[in-house]
Amino acid sequence: MHLIHTLAELRATLASLPTPRTIVPTMGNLHEGHLSLIRQAKALGGTTVATIFVNRLQFLPHEDFDTYPRTLESDCDKLRAEGCDVVFAPLEKELYPEPQTFRIQPDPAIADILEGHFRPGFFDGVCTVVMKLLQAVQPTHAVFGQKDYQQLAVIQRMVAQFAMPIEIIAGQTQRAADGLALSSRNQYLDDTARQHATQLAAVLKATVELVQSGERHWAQLEANAMAQLNAQGWQTDYITVRQRSDLQLPVDQAGALAPLVVLGAARLGSTRLIDNLEFVV
Repeated sequence: MHLIHTLAELRATLASLPTPRTIVPTMGNLHEGHLSLIRQAKALGGTTVATIFVNRLQFLPHEDFDTYPRTLESDCDKLRAEGCDVVFAPLEKELYPEPQTFRIQPDPAIADILEGHFRPGFFDGVCTVVMKLLQAVQPTHAVFGQKDYQQLAVIQRMVAQFAMPIEIIAGQTQRAADGLALSSRNQYLDDTARQHATQLAAVLKATVELVQSGERHWAQLEANAMAQLNAQGWQTDYITVRQRSDLQLPVDQAGALAPLVVLGAARLGSTRLIDNLEFVV
């Protein structure tokens, strides 16, 4: 496995490796969810490239950029065991040698809602770094986890609108045995919080069941779900049912609803967790 820190070395190394070429962008601190994405990438053949970079541009000033867990050595051990071919782990000055005054600004209709509403500028930072990484690696495929549902949708739109010759592949959310979506931030939870963390997925599941049973009063449904979670000690940013295609509120067309997703984001103590469930009615 090649561990690479500079763009020049990355380009030289990739030139000697076979295609297809698949990228799996991460911020490191890898868990089983990330490794499942690597396995998806490996199944495509050719060369698998994992990137590890904690991107300052997608963190707000009060968020956990400085404390975000950085575990490069153990990450590399895990990636080596999975047969990853290249790990690109640049220093910040390598990707941002000067202030990044040029930014990718995604469509506000999909990027300024939900996560984008509670984390202003988040998707500008995500799209800017993903564009840089895609340009550096020049992949034929890219695998992104479905747990970050809105991020996946934004990146799919970006790649399509810029006519980039890259197939975006969604990786299914990986969960612990008790249903908690795997996340690097789960390690911030103490034992008590970890026991309560499954409540987010449980409330999402209950919301799905209500919609499938015929509930269509979206605002009340969402308010009740948030109240239920808050009553258990959470601080909920949103729980909402949206159309998968555009993340807008469901539209009933002749008694039928398009495929749906319920998304939630909430804080348990100081740890902010997100999750989602796709479903149909």
